[in-house]
Amino acid sequence: MSRPFRFGVNLMSAAPADEWDAKCRRAEELGYDVILVPDHLGMPAPFPALVAAARATERPRLGTFVLNAGFWNPALLAREVATTDALTGGRLELGLGTGYVRAEHDAAELAFGSPGERVDHLRRTVEELERLLGDEEHLPRPVQRPGVPLLIGANGDRMLELTARHADIAAFTGGRTVRGSATGQLAPITAEELDERVARYRELAAGRKEPAELNLLIQMVAVTQDRESAVRPYLERIPHLTPEQVLELPILLAGPLERITAQVRAQRERYGFTYLTVLEPFMEAFAPVLRALRED
Repeated sequence: MSRPFRFGVNLMSAAPADEWDAKCRRAEELGYDVILVPDHLGMPAPFPALVAAARATERPRLGTFVLNAGFWNPALLAREVATTDALTGGRLELGLGTGYVRAEHDAAELAFGSPGERVDHLRRTVEELERLLGDEEHLPRPVQRPGVPLLIGANGDRMLELTARHADIAAFTGGRTVRGSATGQLAPITAEELDERVARYRELAAGRKEPAELNLLIQMVAVTQDRESAVRPYLERIPHLTPEQVLELPILLAGPLERITAQVRAQRERYGFTYLTVLEPFMEAFAPVLRALRED
């Protein structure tokens, strides 16, 4: 039987305390299950932003989506995770990724490395966090037992292997980094390519005791009668796809409400995605979809 849906919103815009609190309360009011913060320069620092979100809300869980492992030393990250989990009352979900924006590493004067080196660093980070936070003598201690839920965002084979072994939540971006881009430009993968990636993950995760929750990051939401107009801005960025192919991308939700909810349910059946994350600009647009899917 499928898991019930969960819905998260990734808050990307910095704001003064009153505006941040109001934004978080609005996400709770709309029914979002998780308030998330990414880890990019120019956006809010994840852990203080999540502590503030906890003070402003009562129900939603709070997560990083996702931390750039290259920015973090594992021992210092363990301290941040444990402290944030305690200060949020055990509501933290830790999302980790390799990082994909070279320009941010350059600005922070941190080595970017090859894809393989970034995966190796993430693996060491995950294993060290498990060791440190699993040690009863480690201080500070997280509130949650047996630990803070771990989400890993991944598409490549080595990352999917790491996700299958360690993550409670497997997150799929629906895109891949454009080769040579220093700014982390992403190109979408097709529905069929996503089929293959999810199938590969399932092969790697076949021996798990408990199945992971599967997450998909939605890049655009438009409740509209004119689907083609809604996706037209994306056609210039992905000229190798036809309008029909763009409308079939799992990461884009465009159309009448009934069509979007049917698409989400179909993607749950096809891929197993029950946890959807939307970006902050689409928080309000997705709200009627969220309400309609609550019936599931």
